[in-house]
Amino acid sequence: MSKRRDAMRDMLAPITGGASDAMRQAKPAVQSGALLSMNRAFESLTQDAEAAEALRAQIAAGAAIVELDPADIEASFVKDRLDGFASQDFLELQESLSQHGQILPVLVRPHPTSRGKYQIAFGHRRVEAIRRLGLKVKAVVRELDDDGLIVAQGKENLERKDLSFIERALFGLRLEERGVKRETILAALSVHKGNLSTMISIVRSIPEGLIVAIGPAPKIGRPRWEQLATNLAARKDVDWMSLVNTPSYEKLSSDERFEKVMRETAPRRVRPEAHSHVVTKTGIKFAEVERGAKKTRLVIDEQRVPEFAAYLVDRLPELLETFQAQRRPDKN
Repeated sequence: MSKRRDAMRDMLAPITGGASDAMRQAKPAVQSGALLSMNRAFESLTQDAEAAEALRAQIAAGAAIVELDPADIEASFVKDRLDGFASQDFLELQESLSQHGQILPVLVRPHPTSRGKYQIAFGHRRVEAIRRLGLKVKAVVRELDDDGLIVAQGKENLERKDLSFIERALFGLRLEERGVKRETILAALSVHKGNLSTMISIVRSIPEGLIVAIGPAPKIGRPRWEQLATNLAARKDVDWMSLVNTPSYEKLSSDERFEKVMRETAPRRVRPEAHSHVVTKTGIKFAEVERGAKKTRLVIDEQRVPEFAAYLVDRLPELLETFQAQRRPDKN
C-alpha cells in the first residue's frame, strides 16, 4: 500500500517553473461541482488517504488536472497488455464511467514530437473507454522523458491491476528491444535482475504471435510458460497457427487457450513396436508379442492353446537358466 501511495504522490508532484505550451493550452477541469464530486469519491479511498489528499490538493490548486480531447491523446510507445479493449473488465469499466463519470485522472505527458498532442503514461483503458463514450478525459500532465514514462506505466499496472506473468515478460522484452536500459526495465517491472533475465529468455523462446493468440492467461505463471517453451522446442512439427486460427479456439478464455496449446504441444509418448504374432507350423496364431524400449509383453490366446500359459509360466525359471547357461563362455 505504501509503495502505491508513494508512486502516486510522485506522479502527482506539482508542475512548476517552465510549463510547456501544451500544458498551458490545456483547459483546467476544476469547477466547484467537479471538485465536490471528486471530494465525495475520495471518501471511499480510506486505504489511500495520503494519495487522495495529495490529489485533492492538486485539484484545489487548479494547475494539475486538465480536460483533454481523446483525439489528442496517443498510447504509450510500448504496449503492455494483451487483452486490448475486448475483455469483460473493460466493458465494466466503460459502463461505470458512463454512469458515474471519471473519478481519477490519467497521467499523460506532452507528446515528444507532435505539438498539442499528449502521450499516455498510464490510464490507457480509461482513455479508450472515455473516447468511446464521446467525453473529455481528465488528466494529470507531467513532463516525462521516455524512462520516466516507462517507469510510471509499469508501476501503475503493478499497483492497480497486476499484469500477468507473460504480459510483464513481453513488456520487458519490448523495452529491451527498444534499447531501454536494464535499470529502467527493472524499475518499471519491480523485479530483480536474475528474474528479468529469466522472463525475457522464456518469452524469446515462444513466438510472439502465439503469445498474442493465447492472451494474458492471468492464472498461468512462470513455470508453465517455461514448460510451454520447452514443449515448442521439442515439437517442431506442431502447426500452432492452424491450432489458434479456429472459431472454437477463439471462444475459449485466455487460460483455456493456454491449456489447449499446452496439450497439443506436449511431448509424444514413445509408442512400442508394432505387435507381432507367434504362429504354429500349421498357421494358428496363438500368441502376440509387444516389444517396448524396456519391456516385452506376451499375450497367449488360451482359447486356442488351453493351459499353455500356465505351463509356460511354470517353466520360465528353467528356461531362463537354460538361456543363461548357453550364454556363459566355455571354460574348457
